[in-house]
Amino acid sequence: QVQFVESGGGLVEPGGSLRLSCAASGFTFSSYRMGWYRQAPGKEREAVASISSFGGSTKYANSVKDRFTISRDSAENTVYLQMNNLKSEDTAVYFCNAEIAAATVRFPANWGQGTQVTVSS
Repeated sequence: QVQFVESGGGLVEPGGSLRLSCAASGFTFSSYRMGWYRQAPGKEREAVASISSFGGSTKYANSVKDRFTISRDSAENTVYLQMNNLKSEDTAVYFCNAEIAAATVRFPANWGQGTQVTVSS
């Protein structure tokens, strides 16, 4: 069964940093591009960052470019999101999923519980 378990969120002040982790299972992790998504209260889920199957290519939403870094460890079936210089508008629940195309997830019925990131002073 496909499963995503996100962790690492929390409460942080503006300008602070967090590192999110997503442990994936139930599919061939190394074969898929992986993406991080987020959903803020009252808003639709949006794509934040993605990384190719071998980790050589990354993409970022304009709003997080130069602040967030996505990486992966295929030996551990885990994808990471390093978030620096956090802003209040980054407050959201963060999710991960495999991708089959830009911002198009492979397992839409298998979202994890997400991890809450709150940026506030």
